[in-house]
Amino acid sequence: MDVVFHTEQAVFNYRVAGIWIQDGHILLHRASGDKIWSLPGGRVEMNEASPLSLQREYIEELDLSVKVERLVWIVENFFEYREKKVHEIGFYYLVSTEDKQDVTNGPFHGLEGERLVYEWVPITELEEVVLYPEFLKKALKEIPATMEHLIVSN
Repeated sequence: MDVVFHTEQAVFNYRVAGIWIQDGHILLHRASGDKIWSLPGGRVEMNEASPLSLQREYIEELDLSVKVERLVWIVENFFEYREKKVHEIGFYYLVSTEDKQDVTNGPFHGLEGERLVYEWVPITELEEVVLYPEFLKKALKEIPATMEHLIVSN
């Protein structure tokens, strides 16, 4: 069971995301038909450690085993999505894999079919992408050496 809680006015969500950088590009994904990009990952399941959640999500969505390197950000994110207020706790981890990817192929789909669109985006072009949380556009260009706790409100 995912750690998510819905009310009529709001949603609480516990999410993990992977920061996977290769050859100056970062892997992003979005829901098909949506314009908002985010880092790949998903909801943490009840009684599941966040690094294991992230590894599970990469296997389920991309059939890839990733190594979780280190926690970079813990983000308390407050935003509105589909006319509901969202309170999200996000753990953002650096990840890597021994499987080299072709970052020049353009958009592609994972194991879940056309539900999600993935794309390798040059880090230098993040300002041109609708990426949430927005702090990532600048923060991904200079990843901190130590873990940071951020509170983000859109």
